[in-house]
Amino acid sequence: MEPKKKLINSVDSCVDEALCGLVRASGGLSLLRGHRVVLRADLDNLKGKVALLSGGGSGHEPAHGGYLGAGMLSAAVAGGVFASPPPASILAAILCLHHAGASGVLLIVKNYTGDRLNFGLAAEQARNHGVLVDMVIVAEDCAFDQPSKAGRRGLCGTIFIHKLAGALAEEGCPLDQIVSKVTEVLKGIGTLGVSLSPCSVPGCLPSFDLPPGDMELGLGEGGWKDGGEREKVASADELVKTMIDHITNPDSQSHLPLKSGDSVVVCVNNLGALSCLEMAVVTGAAIICLENRGVVVARVMSGSFMTSLEMAGVSLTLMRADQETLRLFDAKTSAPAWPNLSSVCVSGRSYITDPQAVSPRPHADTHSEGPLSPVMRKALERVCSTLLEKQEELNSLDRAAGDGDCGNTHAQAAKAIREWLQDHVVPDCPGQLLSVLAGLVQEKMGGSSGALYSLFLTAAAARVTEGQNIAAAWARALCLDALCPAVDELMKLTTAPPVGQMAVLQNAVQKASSGAESTRNLTAMAGRASYIAAERVTLPDPGAMAVAAILRAVLESLEGQK
Repeated sequence: MEPKKKLINSVDSCVDEALCGLVRASGGLSLLRGHRVVLRADLDNLKGKVALLSGGGSGHEPAHGGYLGAGMLSAAVAGGVFASPPPASILAAILCLHHAGASGVLLIVKNYTGDRLNFGLAAEQARNHGVLVDMVIVAEDCAFDQPSKAGRRGLCGTIFIHKLAGALAEEGCPLDQIVSKVTEVLKGIGTLGVSLSPCSVPGCLPSFDLPPGDMELGLGEGGWKDGGEREKVASADELVKTMIDHITNPDSQSHLPLKSGDSVVVCVNNLGALSCLEMAVVTGAAIICLENRGVVVARVMSGSFMTSLEMAGVSLTLMRADQETLRLFDAKTSAPAWPNLSSVCVSGRSYITDPQAVSPRPHADTHSEGPLSPVMRKALERVCSTLLEKQEELNSLDRAAGDGDCGNTHAQAAKAIREWLQDHVVPDCPGQLLSVLAGLVQEKMGGSSGALYSLFLTAAAARVTEGQNIAAAWARALCLDALCPAVDELMKLTTAPPVGQMAVLQNAVQKASSGAESTRNLTAMAGRASYIAAERVTLPDPGAMAVAAILRAVLESLEGQK
């Protein structure tokens, strides 16, 4: 087994190059020469104010360098990946802030042995240099019912302390008062993390093994498996409920007391590799779960705030918040990684906007059934069953040159039609039925397929009206699809006698199947497949295969009713 691929230049230089990239991209940051220390570029603005210093191992970006700016940190010290920074660099940062005119320096330290030792040593050395220094230890992890002697770990709740302490410092609050206020706030913060996959330090194998279908509840900041509970992967709603239950469980010594009526700030933190879509789902689940408990969700931040490299996972941090805490939380900051949040309370806000009224689409249940109704119903049912059966086959074909969801979009249409059939009569007029189907696929199918089918069905509906020669009308309707090789055969319906119409349909379906197969030799001119080299596209077009399957389902339905 080889280490995971990383988009870096070398294992040895990746931390320094990452810090350089961060600083070069931000006009408000600078590097302290000879150290892995990021500083605010406007150190002159610290005169007479308390400076804030934090840090820890690298690999948790944007923590901590991304939280430098007016209203947050003054400096951050980085260690190697998942390694505590050395005391010499911490001391150099403290002295730099002191010489810039800071009235004192507050060290915000996560509760890990290495961080406490190295920051503590640097603090003592700084005091020997005449610097007013104090230290706040963040230990808000709720993973363990009975924490070890080392105590609870410091996790993503640390950035709440960065923000609150930073706002106080910006207002000119003295060091002792800042320490007193954030220490009190820390009593109302709790965090729990869960991982769906491990991460790996550059140049190393993954930090632990996690079988498919399992998740690890209660991981530490460095992404290691240190006492977490292994469970089966659950839905987002179930997972969020489990996490909040654990965080607030009164039987646990490390729980966060939370009762109905309390107001909280929520941080939904991406540990590195969850998609934005997944994060949004988890965020919504967290808001609903808390509100169902009677908790007022005052603010929500959702994104990547303290990661563990490429770990697929999420942590939830809850902070009880009174009006003073919210005032400090809402205070402006220039830190590049702090999100641009609204100061409007999340709970109680009206978040649904009603659309403008439009003319309702005509529904088939305003029309009466007739002789053709059962025939068309059975054909539709057969088409729906066929598309659902072929869902994965169509997806597989689409993965070769598209998004891999062609089967899913056709299945969505089939489910929508099935649902409609349960509650509506099928009109005797084919044109009316096609209009209904056009509306259904437009609304439910999605993708380019939904638009194409809706266009086709809308236009076809105009050609299939009551009182016409039905066979000829269907032939003219299908003639809209000029790409289908079956069209020429279907046009024979306009002149074929009734006894010969099934033979025409059989031949048309065969030609549709052959035509769909032949698309493997065509060059795509639009859609995702057009971006892929033609020599790599060797499978038939899934959309054409779906059309052929629909025609065959209709034929089989008609043959079964003879």
